[in-house]
Amino acid sequence: MPLQPPASTPSPDPQPPPPSRREWLAWTGTAALAPWLAGCGGSGSPPPNLDATMAWGRREIRQAMKASETRAASIAVMYGDRIVWQEAFGVLRDSPATPATPETRFNVGSVSKVLAALAVMILVDRQLVQLDAQVVRYLPRFSMLSPGYRDITVRHLLSHASGLPGTYLHNMFAFAPLPGYAAGMEAALADLHLKHPPGAMAVYCNDGFTLIERIVQAVTGQSYTTFVQSTILTPLSMGRSGFTLQPLPEGSFAPGYIGPARQGQEFVMGYATSGLCTTPGDMMRLAALLIQGGEQDGQRVVSKAGVLEMGSDQNQGMRIDLTPDWHWGLGWDSTRQPGLAAAGVRAWHKSGETNFYASEFHVLPQAGMALLLTGNAPGFRPGPIAEGILLRALQETGQLQALPPKVSTTVPPTATSSSTAVEAVLGIYGRAAKPLKVLSADGQQIDLWVWSAALRDWEPLSEGLRLRSDGWWWSDARPGTHYRWEEAEGRRYLMSREPAGAGHYWTTTPMAEQMPRASAPLPAAWADRLDSTWILANEAPESMLLALGGKATATLRELPELRGYLFWDDRQFLLPLSADRAGMAVRVPLNAGRDLVELVVQTQDQQEWLYAAGSLYRQGD
Repeated sequence: MPLQPPASTPSPDPQPPPPSRREWLAWTGTAALAPWLAGCGGSGSPPPNLDATMAWGRREIRQAMKASETRAASIAVMYGDRIVWQEAFGVLRDSPATPATPETRFNVGSVSKVLAALAVMILVDRQLVQLDAQVVRYLPRFSMLSPGYRDITVRHLLSHASGLPGTYLHNMFAFAPLPGYAAGMEAALADLHLKHPPGAMAVYCNDGFTLIERIVQAVTGQSYTTFVQSTILTPLSMGRSGFTLQPLPEGSFAPGYIGPARQGQEFVMGYATSGLCTTPGDMMRLAALLIQGGEQDGQRVVSKAGVLEMGSDQNQGMRIDLTPDWHWGLGWDSTRQPGLAAAGVRAWHKSGETNFYASEFHVLPQAGMALLLTGNAPGFRPGPIAEGILLRALQETGQLQALPPKVSTTVPPTATSSSTAVEAVLGIYGRAAKPLKVLSADGQQIDLWVWSAALRDWEPLSEGLRLRSDGWWWSDARPGTHYRWEEAEGRRYLMSREPAGAGHYWTTTPMAEQMPRASAPLPAAWADRLDSTWILANEAPESMLLALGGKATATLRELPELRGYLFWDDRQFLLPLSADRAGMAVRVPLNAGRDLVELVVQTQDQQEWLYAAGSLYRQGD
């Protein structure tokens, strides 16, 4: 089966050396752990009374577990120099009944990105890396088809501003270790374009953090996992944390479930972007390091300046910044988590999900508090619970007088909108997921529809939207979510706003970009491929996508309402660049524009293959 070779093949990922007996015993949980937060001094003062907070948290966690069929969850809360609450919920297996414990490990997904940023700041301290240096300085063989790739900096990689496509999906998740992921991703980028100029906007991007692995290898001569182990995990005595390089002993980790069926261990090959396996208690050691400005147990791990840089706003200077209340950090999703910011509290925040797990990590540097909450089901929603626990803990410790009130969802009075303004926003809107369609029957009321792959047609999302006095379009039937339109760099974006967390603040999100008319009809070569089905052909047998019976086919169509665009996998619009290549057609900040694909046709033995995001497809019969 054909694979497009890169212009130059990157060196393979080095395989980390086998762990020493001491490291392996710590990782498997059979060695004694170091005393908790030994380097924090230990004030000797009694811990705060958080009885009400913990009672509320336990109730919410159990309710969330029941709603999402989560079998196990775990939490740790730190205040000052100690863990004030550490508890596990549920079971690892039903028969024999094996309860989860605070020592049970969970994959924390993208929370791993905080470690990646910390690793880079350590290299900055050692003068091996500069944040604003171009990536090609450290990876001279790195290349892409867009000339702008030379402008990508290390800072861009850590703040989701690189313009890389999103996520290299090939063999990223599996039930066994599959080496070579980072090198494969770098090689694949050599035959792809950027989706936006570096630094123009921030769009959530896993590929950038995978390139961080390659930079760490290049400047240290060590694998990323070895470097993180020796410079972060071991110095912090995070003995129950590491990357899934080999199987863990049965009973030491929370397995994933598909319905009632217990699954094997989840291995994540994107170590820097999603590969950390840990416990909430261990993560409090990391939180303590950050709160103390990079020093713990009398040892300086990273400079205070490095910690502060991670927690500084990275949005400044971006040409398209539709959500100025969203503050990207280096590794952090937000340096001012909005739920805590609404109460006047500074919080660094990172969430993470994999196929089986969902996690929330908060560090409150000024309040001296931290939390990690995790559960082994992708439908588990730890975000609102984590916010609620922290707000109540702040109240019980006297740092917050009262919980913030909920925002009002009372529908404002109707405002007047011109039919010309309404006409301008009608049409189809593209994003990484299912596209949207904006309609109006009378030039005053707007209806919003979303594409249904099952129906192969549009279905209503929100109807009866009318402009209100606050400048947003509300529906009387669904007053919880509001919409408006904004323009940036000649592009029109559909924005949404809705109450978030405990309902005490608004979250504004770019949903999609209005698709202009294509300048030309589809070329004959692409027109001949329409209405075809493509079958995934290059995943390893251990791949989680195949083992779990995930979607292994994709379709290629053209929507009658949007001629000239290819419609891939009932999700994304692409524009032909040539007879054998179609490029990304949208630029949406934050999350709706993540994980875009570029289609490349390859031919072998008179059979066409399609390459997309690392996945290779053969045409179905």
